[in-house]
Amino acid sequence: MTRFWLTLTQGVHFVLRSIQEMQGGEVFVPKIPSMKVTDLSEAIAPGCRVINVGIRPGEKLHETLVSEDEARHCTELDDRFIIAPTHPWWKGHGEIAGSRMPDGFRYSSDTNPQWLTVNELRNLLGEFPVDEEKERAGLSGI
Repeated sequence: MTRFWLTLTQGVHFVLRSIQEMQGGEVFVPKIPSMKVTDLSEAIAPGCRVINVGIRPGEKLHETLVSEDEARHCTELDDRFIIAPTHPWWKGHGEIAGSRMPDGFRYSSDTNPQWLTVNELRNLLGEFPVDEEKERAGLSGI
């Protein structure tokens, strides 16, 4: 099981930048790292016992942020993808300076070329203050 990861700060910066650049109607998708959920448990609680309960109803193994269908209208830039609307009246960016996606492309957490290591995730988590009272009581994360 894999997931995409970004911090709240990264998300806010991406949204603000996208608002400045949008023409209206397009979808901006950030290029962000993936991580295995098992690596997440190791980052948060090293050496903890992990019980594999399988997939719950409605749960996905991997996240997909750009599907094969959307990729037909997608342009890749250095740090993001832009999915253009398919409406005939939409002119937007015109031809977006970037690479068009090949047939069959999808941006999914399991095939993402950028992966977070356990230590990198620990560094990201270190950006957040710890509630020491909850930590002492064994209630961190609640």
